[in-house]
Amino acid sequence: MKAYEKLLLENKAWAAEKLGDDPAYFDRLADIQTPDFLWIGCSDSRVPANEITGTQPGEIFVHRNVANMVVHTDLNLLTVLEYAVHHLKVKHVIVCGHYGCGGVKASMTQHNFGIINKWLRNIKDVYRIHRDEIDSIKEEEGRVNRMVELNVQEQVMNLAKTSIIQKAWKKNQYPHLHGWVYGLKDGLIKPIFEMPAGTHIDPLYEFDDL
Repeated sequence: MKAYEKLLLENKAWAAEKLGDDPAYFDRLADIQTPDFLWIGCSDSRVPANEITGTQPGEIFVHRNVANMVVHTDLNLLTVLEYAVHHLKVKHVIVCGHYGCGGVKASMTQHNFGIINKWLRNIKDVYRIHRDEIDSIKEEEGRVNRMVELNVQEQVMNLAKTSIIQKAWKKNQYPHLHGWVYGLKDGLIKPIFEMPAGTHIDPLYEFDDL
């Protein structure tokens, strides 16, 4: 059996199990989705949003990319954010990184990664801002893990800088923004940064005509 064929067999078994437990399960899912959460996570295969939070399909709207970035020119991310905030009306947006992130680690080197360099540049900017703190940590693992935390914090700040979030804050007083980091070694999520809806940021980034 080929590897991809096993995925299809597992899907059939999963669907049968769900129907066995609840015959109306898929009817409800097909009707509507009303998630309270938008999850912006890393593409790493070891960090599946539903699995590590114990949630079911339909409960979390998910966007993933390398190193859980919020880049102001990323139309994919911005489209997901717009839909989640203004159409699904999620109450919380979570940026979740993970310790030992390969993208973060790569951004801290001078190695040429080809086309990936363009994406890593955004993470390098976070390193540049926090270079003194990061470089003061002796162990490489400690430096990378602190950089993971600071990267999550900066991405939450980037969310708050978008007109999408600011418009929702002005109109609805949500969503609240959360920065979390998942531990691959213990399976636990560590909250590291929070921005309640309506939090003021540097006026340079605040729109006054929304």
